[in-house]
Amino acid sequence: MTTDRCLVDPTGLLKYDFGAGHPFKIRRLGLTHELIRAYGLAEGEGIRTLIPREATEDEALAFHTSAYLEVLKLADGGLWTPNLFTHGLGTGDNPVFPGVYEWAMNVAGASVDCAREILDGRVRRAFNPAGGLHHAMPSRASGFCHVNDGVLAIHAFLQAGKRVAYVDIDAHHGDGVQFAFYDRPDVLTVSIHQSGATIFPGTGFADELGGEQARGTSINVPLLPGACDDAYERAADGILFPVVERFAPDVLVTQLGADALVGDRVASLAMTLPRFEALVRRFAAFDLPWVALGGGGYELANVPRAWTLAWAAILEVQLPDALPEEWIELAAADGLSVSSLRGDEATRSSPLHVLQDLERTMEALRQTAFPLLDRLTA
Repeated sequence: MTTDRCLVDPTGLLKYDFGAGHPFKIRRLGLTHELIRAYGLAEGEGIRTLIPREATEDEALAFHTSAYLEVLKLADGGLWTPNLFTHGLGTGDNPVFPGVYEWAMNVAGASVDCAREILDGRVRRAFNPAGGLHHAMPSRASGFCHVNDGVLAIHAFLQAGKRVAYVDIDAHHGDGVQFAFYDRPDVLTVSIHQSGATIFPGTGFADELGGEQARGTSINVPLLPGACDDAYERAADGILFPVVERFAPDVLVTQLGADALVGDRVASLAMTLPRFEALVRRFAAFDLPWVALGGGGYELANVPRAWTLAWAAILEVQLPDALPEEWIELAAADGLSVSSLRGDEATRSSPLHVLQDLERTMEALRQTAFPLLDRLTA
């Protein structure tokens, strides 16, 4: 095990709650941390622990408007305030609840601190499973996301003059991060997700290539519903890894949403846990300074296992498939019945029309994005 990793401890965030009927369950963070702990990977030699702290308003203003932050702060008591709906707040997706400002700013502060741990030379890799809230826009909440922690972490790297590759494997397009850096030639955004023609946020198509001064730095691989491991393998080998290598970043930031996994209640993709693990280990193989963030994931049995596998990949250790008994009991108390770390879902082939559509998308990107990116990085 190497000695330069840090993990955000989400325990202090577990007091917040989106509401009983909301699919975003913050307790998934507790289940994740307890599984990491049960495997003996939450602390020890070579592992630094980060405790979330509120991002400052100055840090948040790198992306968000002051008017939005003020309304979010006023809503912190869980009460209705003027202009809520204008800023995307108080909706079914983005509820106002006690501590909503604290929640959002603590997640953001943790992600910024992950970046700073790397910039200050204390660690080379950092993981904030609470982060990855990639839909938040400058003046509004969106898609369960109130403050865009990934954008703020990337901004910290940009302030230090770093070139950043952002890779997003959440089932939903990373629209807020793409929006933030659409005109920045020093940030590459890559998103593999369920097609926006079939799921929120309705963006992330292959022709979204970046602004005039940054054409080729926005790469999107939309997948049709039903995409399985073979589609992810093709998209990763054919597009994701080649464009990151072409861009030659100084730093890697990844959003590791677990909602593309088999059985998720919101998305309609079918990646298995072993394929998820393989993708994250490929990210580790870049051997770059790396901030990993959580993201979506609405099947409680999937999320802790996925992010524990991700943390093991960050540490470059292999975990046995047998789950610790203490965690099985904890999960059972939450109504979860889980038999193994990587699950027992059989690897299936994607439907033919899914693979054909993917091949058309990949060919279009080879013809458009690859030459643009090559010219930009020449």
